[in-house]
Amino acid sequence: MKGGSYTKIKAVVTNIVVMILLFSVRADAQQPPPRPISVTWNPAFGLRFGAFFTSTSGGTVVVSPAGTRSATGSIVLAALGFTYGAASFDVLATPGTRITIVNGPDVTLSGSAGGSVTLHIGSSSPSSPYVTTAVPPATNTVTIGGTLTVGGAVSSPAGSYSGSFYVTFFQE
Repeated sequence: MKGGSYTKIKAVVTNIVVMILLFSVRADAQQPPPRPISVTWNPAFGLRFGAFFTSTSGGTVVVSPAGTRSATGSIVLAALGFTYGAASFDVLATPGTRITIVNGPDVTLSGSAGGSVTLHIGSSSPSSPYVTTAVPPATNTVTIGGTLTVGGAVSSPAGSYSGSFYVTFFQE
């Protein structure tokens, strides 16, 4: 072989090896680390039970995570212009983050005319646990319902009832 042909063959082989390496190298990027979640309560959409009437035996008023309302016992739901609906939270998280919602204990709400009622925090939508899908800055909306246990007219007289409840969002 002449020196020129050997150099040409060597150059072609080198080019082929470089091209194979370029096309066969696989690059994987690591997924960004999860960011701490941020949960914001939307005060325009607090847990609200609306207006209702009770007799001597009482009952419950239930608001679902979808915002529908129902009653049991001697409770009569009223349409007097008082709104009802589920509590609403905006959750900011990396897509694919698994979040578990843990409700706090039942709470006693105090009435403006005396008396009390018991609030039990209900289920959520989406159901817990769930996986976030919104890409920040968009948020995932979580709604949470509850059950209000109302005594009779003497132990839970007509009036406004208020109090605080706790919900914990765990990032997994």
